[in-house]
Amino acid sequence: MANMPTTIQFDDDVDQIRRARSREAVSATGADLNGGIVFSRTVSMGRRSSKSRAVSMDRLSRTKSMDADDPEQSGLRLKGDYKERQTFRGTQLAFLAYQSIGVIYGDIGTSPLYVFSSVFGNTAPNRDDLIGVLSLVIWSLIMVVTIKYILIILNADNQGEGGTFSCYSLLSRYANITNRDPREEPLVKIERYQTGEMHNSNLQVRNVLERSKFLKGLLKTIGVLAVTMVMSDGVLTPAQSVLGAVQGLNVVVPTITNGTVVGATCGILVLLFVIQPFGTTKIGSTFAPIIIIWLGTLAGFGIYNLVKFDAGVFKAFNPGEAFMYLIRHKKDGWKNLGGVLLAFTGVEALFADLGAFSKTAIQISWLCWCLPCLLITYIGQAAYIAVHPEAYAYPVFNTAPPGCLIFILILAILAAIVASQAIITATFQLLAQIIKLSYFPQIEVKHTSTVYHNQLYVPLVNYLLCIGTVAVTAAYRNTTSLGNAYGVCVMFVTFFDTCMTTLTALIVWRIRPYLVILPCLIFLSLDGAFLSSALLKVPAGAWFTLTLAAILACILILWRFGKEQQWKAEKEDRMPLAHFVKVDADGVFRLVGHQGGKGGEPISFNRGFGIFFDKGGINTPTAFSQFINKLVSTPEVIVFFHMRPLEYPTVPADERFVVSRIKFMPNCYRVICRHGYMDEIVTEDLAAIIYGHLRAYVIDRSRSRQPSPDHHHRRSLSTTPDAENDDTAIPDEQHTVPLPEKKGLHDEDALTQQSDLPSQLTLSQLQAAYDHRVLYVIGKEEMHVKHGTPIWRKLLLKTFLFFRDNTRNKMANLKVPTDRLVEIGFLKDV
Repeated sequence: MANMPTTIQFDDDVDQIRRARSREAVSATGADLNGGIVFSRTVSMGRRSSKSRAVSMDRLSRTKSMDADDPEQSGLRLKGDYKERQTFRGTQLAFLAYQSIGVIYGDIGTSPLYVFSSVFGNTAPNRDDLIGVLSLVIWSLIMVVTIKYILIILNADNQGEGGTFSCYSLLSRYANITNRDPREEPLVKIERYQTGEMHNSNLQVRNVLERSKFLKGLLKTIGVLAVTMVMSDGVLTPAQSVLGAVQGLNVVVPTITNGTVVGATCGILVLLFVIQPFGTTKIGSTFAPIIIIWLGTLAGFGIYNLVKFDAGVFKAFNPGEAFMYLIRHKKDGWKNLGGVLLAFTGVEALFADLGAFSKTAIQISWLCWCLPCLLITYIGQAAYIAVHPEAYAYPVFNTAPPGCLIFILILAILAAIVASQAIITATFQLLAQIIKLSYFPQIEVKHTSTVYHNQLYVPLVNYLLCIGTVAVTAAYRNTTSLGNAYGVCVMFVTFFDTCMTTLTALIVWRIRPYLVILPCLIFLSLDGAFLSSALLKVPAGAWFTLTLAAILACILILWRFGKEQQWKAEKEDRMPLAHFVKVDADGVFRLVGHQGGKGGEPISFNRGFGIFFDKGGINTPTAFSQFINKLVSTPEVIVFFHMRPLEYPTVPADERFVVSRIKFMPNCYRVICRHGYMDEIVTEDLAAIIYGHLRAYVIDRSRSRQPSPDHHHRRSLSTTPDAENDDTAIPDEQHTVPLPEKKGLHDEDALTQQSDLPSQLTLSQLQAAYDHRVLYVIGKEEMHVKHGTPIWRKLLLKTFLFFRDNTRNKMANLKVPTDRLVEIGFLKDV
């Protein structure tokens, strides 16, 4: 059974009919049936390589199951199924760095359009003030973007995923600070250090964090707020950048009306969101030349202005000029920090976009191109404005060399369109993270690349961002008003990132506290200065982004609260099978009695092949526990079918199914379908596929027990690691007998003669059960709030249940034949 055939062959008429149905379904979709998966997109082995990694069978066979001590969890926790960080080298790394310029740096790259005008407002600056502000801009780019984010925070990723929330997820793997969805547990690699592996001071920090409910709740709230603030800024950023560029028409055509500018901006924004389904790779590859040319052109303008006007502005590299500006202007200088921070808006999206690219690619693109170009651009603008102070109002257009105005206007509009891409891509990344961690209902998330695993597109979010951005543009109508609402959320997120990375350094990286405190204080001081200044904008418009972020955060926290209560209520149905079934002295299977209820009833076994969808993948499926407790009956052959999504494009057919036996019930098996995000599971003929793998498993297990001179036993690719030592994967020794020796008898014919193996399913029993009837059994859960629940808790749970009942259930995607579908409805109190 070294290679499982992709087409399962049957001998009887019923199976031929089913096979024909499968061929019809496959031909209708234009795909090939391969190991139970319809490949919606074909990936060659060469293209998949090590980057779109699927677990090799050699590694699978060598990897010990993480649940070897739990007889019902065999095969659910394979080390090879954990998400791992992708690494790239050579041309792929260079291509990623190229893409990242088109996606990540559009926002930071278009800041030269409005930084000086936002800082100085309606008054032209003198030379000393200009140099002071330039110094603030330069050192903000160096300290906040380069040192803090590029060199430090990008290292605080969670298996390649970035953003504040991924940093929280990273901490939760190294410290016990969160509850987990039972479906998520097998996919999370817990790496909590033992006591002796940490310095005493670091250990004390972890202990305080783990023991404090307040601190754990605070961390969760910070993670959620960071996500919602990025999303809130995602509504403003496209409007701010595109409107800022289109307003350049006022320089070329002074008589143009504001309505025309706003209308053109709205049209461009709609076009921007329309192209999002093409995916990050295509969009980044298309946008990258625009940003590269834009930054290169601005740097060229900067060099021209430095040579022709005032090269003395280079003194701004002295940080003392920044301090002197703040000392001279005191309160007004502090207020102007709200305009300076516009020079690095988009840095929060830089961290969140980490998953779509890689740390090294982002570092290369920033250090080798974007940072040098931006520094030269701001210095060149200051050189021109020092001689022509009135040029500060439109710094890019007014400082352009003669004859370049039309060219730079067109380029500015193109660059501004690209500028919005960073926050849009970051929003997709962050929403996918919170969906995976049960902070938001399951909605469609599309992977757009088979090579780069974390490049995503979320259709619903794209539509909502489009509507919100156009509405905000029409309401605010100019960049000054938008600027008043812009920037506060950015500073909150950078502040949160500093806090999270500090904890990561102590708990995950295990750096001694005295080495962490000084950098932490420096960056917190910078964040605090900019944040306090930005908060002055709250009455003028920033209240909008903060209110939107707070509302979104309440929705996420409410959903998570409801899910945790749901998991607690479902826990009693998610026990090992031995908690529901027992065998008496006469060998009769009975229900286990519950306190105060009926129990001990004998279980009847009906002919048929029952597939119980195992949504949780932990212990006994809720559908089966409800089925057997309510009907006191079960199909002759029981299959717990669990679909396990992996973070790879596709899983090879011969590695896709893991089959193991559960010993507490006769003819009871668990079948795990390991599938990638580009694989589409064929449900129209799912029973035939499961039957084929179960049949191969029975044959292989029986053959492995045949005595042979060299003691060689073949192992199925569908078995779990260490299956020969696992009672859940093979029949009990006391119930097995040697195969009858029948000269000339085919192996499979010999296997069908083993009617005296009470604990082992025979091919004849399996075939008969499958031919008689196939049932798909799905649990349909309804939840009610318990009587006597406090009013505040009842209100929260009622709201959660309303959203839950009106969001699409994941099982609704399984289009199994309705004439074979059985739904077991049940109520749970929360």
